[in-house]
Amino acid sequence: MIFRTTLICLLVLISMEINAQGPPIFSDTPILLGLEGRGIRTFGKYISKKNGDIYLQPIAIPINITTKLAVGAIIPFVSKSIKGKSTQSGVGDMAVFLKYVVLQKDYSGKTFRSMLKITERFPTGRTSSDPPIGIDASQTHLALVTGYITTKYGIYTEIGYNIVSNHNDDVLVYNMAFSYPLLPQKYPPKQINLSVDFNGNYISKSKINSLFISPGIQYILGRKILLESGIQLPIVEEVPQSQKTNFILMLGTRILIF
Repeated sequence: MIFRTTLICLLVLISMEINAQGPPIFSDTPILLGLEGRGIRTFGKYISKKNGDIYLQPIAIPINITTKLAVGAIIPFVSKSIKGKSTQSGVGDMAVFLKYVVLQKDYSGKTFRSMLKITERFPTGRTSSDPPIGIDASQTHLALVTGYITTKYGIYTEIGYNIVSNHNDDVLVYNMAFSYPLLPQKYPPKQINLSVDFNGNYISKSKINSLFISPGIQYILGRKILLESGIQLPIVEEVPQSQKTNFILMLGTRILIF
């Protein structure tokens, strides 16, 4: 516990010293252009829990319709290894999404944007296995994403509500992210970004709250590829002891294909 607390404080303090900026790793961004708006994003996410391990490999395919409107799909691969049960793997609950920028104020060297996001997730994951791959319920996620981005730093917020069918609990999602570049802005881009996210969710009916701190690093290799990695550590997790999270590791890439 002492080591974890020290690590969290050190990462936050280091990040606050940097005059930097970059797209957040664990939160969304209202910027639809470039790597976030048209291409492929995939990442491996390893979740270590007290009662077992989960590996996720989603593939997101966003397409810009206009500079303010994007649509896309998410296809997740899931592998679950729960103690006392056999490992189960397969395609999880697939989703489609729509993003629309409702406010855009551009200034010299900075911009403020707000975006509405709608995600519809379908119960395509297998539920007959133990543990199940999906949750056997459709999910509708509505969110407002905002960002104040300058050449020196970026501040992002996201507030959303996840409506789950079949009498499952709805979830309030709240995120905040700070991102900072270590290198000066230049073209073609070659940049190292540090970021710190705070990712939370609150289950309304059960009144269960979870909050994670998520430091990460990105490496932009020109116009068409970005590499990123990060770790999520629980600050608050009001779940049974056997279901608590030790940590979450993420390693991924975003590729611009057109």
